[in-house]
Amino acid sequence: MILITGHVILTPEHRGRMIALGAGHSARSRSEPGCLAHNCHIDVENPDRLMFVEEWESVDAVRAHFALPAARGFVAEMRALSPTPPAIRIYAAEDITAKLMG
Repeated sequence: MILITGHVILTPEHRGRMIALGAGHSARSRSEPGCLAHNCHIDVENPDRLMFVEEWESVDAVRAHFALPAARGFVAEMRALSPTPPAIRIYAAEDITAKLMG
């Protein structure tokens, strides 16, 4: 599984637009092949940070996602609206819940 985390800093003048963009991007992404989960959250410790948590079946699914014009447009628009570039981290992950929780 591929796990992706990311965030973007919201600005007062674009806050509503940025939240709508994030929610729309997550909803659209969930319909893509290989997307297991894609969620957008407001950070409760920093309400000016919009967080993303994604789970994908494979690297190929992530590559296909990032190649879509809608995904590239989303990143470009967020980059233009935020005072800092969006942050993203991509991990290869193994679900070890059963090993740890019995």
